Amino acid sequence: MPATKSSWVSQSVTNADLRRAYRIELVKKWRGWFASITEEAQGIPKAIRPWIAAAYAAVLNPYGNSSEGKRLCWKICLFNAVVWLAWKVKRFEPKMNTRFMHNPLSGLTFTLLTSMFSHKSFLHLLANCLALEGFGSAAYLYLVKEQDKVAPAQLEVSASWHFLAFFVSAGLFSGLVSHVVATKFMYPRMVAKLSAPSTPVKANTWASAVAVSSAPAASVVKAAAPRPILPSLGASGAIYASVTLTALAFPDSQVSLIIPPSYPIDIQTGVGALVLLDIIGAARGWRSVSLDVCVCVCTDKT
Repeated sequence: MPATKSSWVSQSVTNADLRRAYRIELVKKWRGWFASITEEAQGIPKAIRPWIAAAYAAVLNPYGNSSEGKRLCWKICLFNAVVWLAWKVKRFEPKMNTRFMHNPLSGLTFTLLTSMFSHKSFLHLLANCLALEGFGSAAYLYLVKEQDKVAPAQLEVSASWHFLAFFVSAGLFSGLVSHVVATKFMYPRMVAKLSAPSTPVKANTWASAVAVSSAPAASVVKAAAPRPILPSLGASGAIYASVTLTALAFPDSQVSLIIPPSYPIDIQTGVGALVLLDIIGAARGWRSVSLDVCVCVCTDKT
């Protein structure tokens, strides 16, 4: 009996064990789906059945072999794609303009959340999805590592809710910053400029008087009009946070441009250049300088 007792070793369950068991159950579920699809396909001509099985395997094999973080990012991208398709339906456009774009002057607050998953342009959607797939999965991996360091261990099967909380919080914060800038700085300036009395243009010579009198009214109004406050949409703020978290968590990783092809550079250098470009763009009033333009051509080299 003493020898028998010494052979027993108490082992505690870890998060890795739970994730492994969850993956096994997930594979069993997929196999059950495949068996049911095969059974339902018995009434289909034999020439088509192999194509159905091949399509099922082509979709589930990459999905099953990918990390949980990447699968979660794909689900977010799929939801974004559904919202993008809704933009293409003319009947939905009025509702989409109201419910899935955040206008700082609309008085609606829930659009800070819904606009995060909204993209009107396909290139905008593609850029954000490419960035989210690479950097979002890396940020997810960091959250998993930090979760495993907690003592005493907090047993959880997945870190998906942690990443979703981080993703949504970052998107809401970036939207809120944009909202505050628009309402506290841009809007007062716009009101002051519209309420200010117009200064007449002095014509010192006959030629200048003719030029002023013949200038189109639309061009004069356009020159005097203040910069409009445009509604915002997209997940760029949340993805920007994922990129920054990846750079801080994995400082030795590298990124490179896809278009045009470039040599890999240090990720912290790339993120620093991106932040500097955004600061210059904000100071100079550029409208198109954002993560959509820059990160869409980056890929993680770790």
